[in-house]
Amino acid sequence: MGPPVILAVEPDPEALGAIERELRDRYERHYRVVCIGSPAEARHYLVELEESGEALALVLAGQAAGGEPSDALLAEVRRAHPHARRAMLIGWGEWGYREAGEAILEAIEHGRIDHYVVRPSAPPDEQFHQAVSTFLLEWAEERRTAPYAIQVVGDSWSGRAYELRSVLESCAFPHAFSLADSEKGRSLLGSPPPDELPVVIMPDGTRLTNPSDVDLTRATGSAVEPDEDEFDLLIVGAGPAGLSAAVYGASEGFRTLVVDTAGIGGQARSSSMIRNYLGFPRGISGALLARQAHEQAWILGARFVFMQSITSLEAEGDRLVADLSEAGRVRARAVVLATGAHYRRLGVPALEALGGAGVFYGGAGSDANRVTGQDVYVLGGANSAGQAALHLARYARRVTLVARATSLEIGMSHYLVRQVRATANVGVRLGAEIVGGGGDSWLTHLVLRDRETGEEETVAADGLFLAIGANPRTDWLPEAITRDDQGFVLTGMDVPLERSWPLEREPFRLETSLPGVLAAGDVRHGSIKRVASAVGEGSVAIRILHRLLDPALETRALTDLSDAPV
Repeated sequence: MGPPVILAVEPDPEALGAIERELRDRYERHYRVVCIGSPAEARHYLVELEESGEALALVLAGQAAGGEPSDALLAEVRRAHPHARRAMLIGWGEWGYREAGEAILEAIEHGRIDHYVVRPSAPPDEQFHQAVSTFLLEWAEERRTAPYAIQVVGDSWSGRAYELRSVLESCAFPHAFSLADSEKGRSLLGSPPPDELPVVIMPDGTRLTNPSDVDLTRATGSAVEPDEDEFDLLIVGAGPAGLSAAVYGASEGFRTLVVDTAGIGGQARSSSMIRNYLGFPRGISGALLARQAHEQAWILGARFVFMQSITSLEAEGDRLVADLSEAGRVRARAVVLATGAHYRRLGVPALEALGGAGVFYGGAGSDANRVTGQDVYVLGGANSAGQAALHLARYARRVTLVARATSLEIGMSHYLVRQVRATANVGVRLGAEIVGGGGDSWLTHLVLRDRETGEEETVAADGLFLAIGANPRTDWLPEAITRDDQGFVLTGMDVPLERSWPLEREPFRLETSLPGVLAAGDVRHGSIKRVASAVGEGSVAIRILHRLLDPALETRALTDLSDAPV
């Protein structure tokens, strides 16, 4: 099989020549560049490509004035090549015309294209190449062929192999899974095969046989113990709020330690594509956002330890002292709680037993490839459920989104509702819940119940992805930190002063009932459950930290912070 293909379709001969020049000059060593002048010829070539089984990485398509819309051809690519990235070619400045802008927006919302690319100008056109390279990296990561991908080989999709994949998923490391008796699995294991499975093969060739979570984390280069025990700032949780606090805290010169029981990104990590986050017009996956934020914080000086939980937190003089489950005690001048929340469980024993074998919590992640040509269900009514359904629709024959609510608009952003309704192979079941199901070694069926009538229906299902909300990770906190009846941490004006607050000054915004301990993101009572809001609160926490640690500012009122972004 030859190298993956980059296909460009452009009716304008002059424009096609410029596109071909740029693509061949930059990518021909590792990709087969094919440039075609008409949609009809491109369709013929796509049939040949499908029959040969060759990989299609990227399709760029333009259109002549009055000719066939380019998104018509790009929409057809998805059926045979679900991994391929698809971009509409436009001329410089065309996005400013209302008709063109609306056409691009509609094509993205209806899933006919992934984005647009401006036709190249004078060589070398680095903006053109930035767009192309971004698409190629997304394609490689989705196929689990990106550089530094980790290979996991096991005898079952569930069990220990699933747990190891979950560790890698939580740390946002690209990885792929193969069954030991598959052709790829046998090739990876070599001869003779190992006596014990699963086996994890690192990018440098290192092999780990059934490693512990801690050993696997260490092998990825991630720390599991702090290298000192005194810090200015301890951040508990490495989701968007914690990563934001780490970036801003380290950049302000605070000695910063981030501790997490798993890895980075929190629930946002499982989002296949976040399209409404500022600064990413093409959208960004939760895993990539987490990796980049982690790298940014680390470069600025923040330090991280994973696979550690905090077992106790208390004030000791002018310091806050925390005990780590595996690494002893650390002391800090201030603490930011950014533990987020953990997925609510469905609580159906037969389905819980199939975790990793057709039943998955969170977004589709690395398991989307597994559902190609199958019928799958997504349970949930918020943005994460909508994002999962749209991502799975690229591979599955049919995706059914099941929501307890009577309307998607109740919990889902408008742009996602429009995309879900516009995607042909996504169906929606409102006012319904999943009460049963099962299968032998893999999920085969689900039982759905109509919440109004109580009527139950058994349906065939090859996969179930659960995005049914989350509970705060606060059961470990001391009684000195007040929470609401659902376990979310009370902060600022919500802190009951008469029974919980020990100081003369009022608590700062985001400050809990234990002075010096702040809360940011989903763990906080009244927070807005959005990535951008969590990131904003993480930055605000560092502004408040200056006041906590500077005696000259400590008694100032919270009103000075009213202009801080959230």
